[in-house]
Order: sequence, then structure tokens, then C-alpha cells
Amino acid sequence: MSAELVLVTGGSGFIGSHCILQLLAGGYRVRTTVRSLQREPEVRATLQANGAGALDRLSFAAADLMSDAGWAEAVAGCTYVLHVASPFPALVPKDENELIVPAREGTLRVLRAARDGRVRRVVLTSSFAAIGYGHDQRQTPFTETDWTDPNGEGVTPYVKSKTLAERAAWDFIEKEGGKLELSVVNPVGVFGPVLSQDYATSILLVQRMMDGAMPGCPKLYFGAVDVRDVADLHIRAMTEPAARGQRFLAVAGDFLSMVEIAKILKRRMGAAARKVPAREIPNWMVRLAALRDPAAKQIIPELGTRKNASGEKARQLLGWKPRSAEEAIVATAESLVRLGLLKEVSEAA
Repeated sequence: MSAELVLVTGGSGFIGSHCILQLLAGGYRVRTTVRSLQREPEVRATLQANGAGALDRLSFAAADLMSDAGWAEAVAGCTYVLHVASPFPALVPKDENELIVPAREGTLRVLRAARDGRVRRVVLTSSFAAIGYGHDQRQTPFTETDWTDPNGEGVTPYVKSKTLAERAAWDFIEKEGGKLELSVVNPVGVFGPVLSQDYATSILLVQRMMDGAMPGCPKLYFGAVDVRDVADLHIRAMTEPAARGQRFLAVAGDFLSMVEIAKILKRRMGAAARKVPAREIPNWMVRLAALRDPAAKQIIPELGTRKNASGEKARQLLGWKPRSAEEAIVATAESLVRLGLLKEVSEAA
């Protein structure tokens, strides 16, 4: 009997490429979608450079989240689908629908194709963004029972898009899904080894800190999880019977302040972290910077807001054992140095 075929959407992306590496290592056949097949040689080369074996079990399909074309062919013969592809811009779009429509409609497009193609289960990559925003301040950690209020104060278009897309997915399964099963993974900030220049926006935090692009550390708090553990959780959610109809927070431990992240980098990365800012900057200074910097404006609602989230459900139900947040952050920095993606650091390190 041949190995089961898994479709990974957005295989050129940060999480998607790590999912492909682990699926191939696990003996699966993998098909991945890219918007253009011209990217196939580049993606293959990246995977091969990062230890992928059995690349003869990897195939490519052209499909775009904003078009029906290609999706029936992409899911044909697949037992599982990991729907990882999703927009995550560095800057806030002028129109929130630039994010909401592709996220929601793309998710529904993949689910329809999976249902019609008799796929057994889809694992959707959602986000902590769909859980922990639009709420009053609280001391207790967020869990999978929590949902972001899309109309809450300070909810950004990205957060809204992830919430509405996941809501739409669960509604579809309930009303139109037929026998199709759904599991959802909700990662916090995804860090870990970068494989190429195509990486998650969360990596920009470490990159900007190490490049000296930030004068100081705003009073922001981040959950962190290693991309390798996020990929592992996707595969556990794909195969474990207990994961059917469940959400899983992917978080390695307590949220960290930017100052704590800076201290980790300085302690672990030596000369490569010489430009990392060590001081915390007051909120009023960030608000002043936001008047001319769109990226600064995006973080204003989160200043001084400490959150925590629990990954206990994934640990208990699926036996998930993530690396520490510190390991994830250090692995990010090491890979940025190794790939020469930092200004001048590659020569100094």
C-alpha cells in the first residue's frame, strides 16, 4: 500500500516548508500548492538544503486562495490537507478587507475542495489572534475555549481576519462539511529556524532587534513557539482521532517581554547580538513614533498588555512536547546569521 498523500497549502512559506520536511521524513507523499509553478525549483532547493530526503515523494500544484482554479486537482487523491497558507503583512492595509476576504474565502475554498475530493481531515493553521484579542485585561491564561471579539477595542485587520476565517471554517464544517473532519492549530508568535528568505512576519522582530533597527524595546509581550513544534502539532492534529473537531493552542510557555527577548539574544548570541537594544522605552515615545511610522502605529493597542496562553490541551490530548521559547528565539537568530540575513552580523559572527 502506498503512503498516504497530504496536501500542504503554501509550501513555500515558513510553517508550510517545515510541515513538508516532517511529512517527508515520516514517509508521507506530499503535494504542495504554490501560486506559480515557477517557484518549484526554488522550493525544492530550499528543502534539499535543509535535509529533506525522498523529494521524489513531493509534487506541486498551482493554486491561489483567491481563485477556484486548481483546487480540485490539488486535493485529488489526498487523505489529509494542512491548510497553512494565509496572508500576514508587516503593515496594516488601508482596507481591512484586503486581509479578511483572502483569509476567509481562501479557507472556505480549500474546505469545499477537500469535502468534494473526499479528504478525511483538514488541519487549519489559525492563530492566537483568533483567541486572545478584544478582551478586558485578565490574569488567567487564554485557552482554546476563548474567542477574539472581532469588534473589540484595538483589534487589527489581521487579528480580525484570522478570527473570521476560523469562525467561517467551523460554520462550514457544521453546516456543509459532510464527512470532512476539521482540526485547528492556533500558534502564538512562530519563531525557530528560518530556511530561506521566505519567513513569517514574527521573525522580523528578531531580525530588527539584531540589525539595530530598534532604538529600544517597547512594553510588548509575545508568546513564542518553535516552527518545528508547530509543524509537529499539525501532524499530530492530522492523525490523532482525539483531535477531530478540536482547536489547539501552540505555545511553549509564558509570554515574554521584548526586554526578556533582548536579554536572551545578548546572553546566547554574543557578538552577533551587539546591536540588540537593552533598554525599555516608555509608551509615550512609541506613540510619538507612531505618528510617522505605520509599523509603530500597529502595536499601540498592545502596549503594556500582558497576556498568557496555555498549551496544556495539546500536551495532554496529543502528547505534544514543545521546545522552550528561549530555544525557539535562539534558533531564529542562529539561522538569520547562518543565511546572511542580518546587516553586517554575518561578518562579525
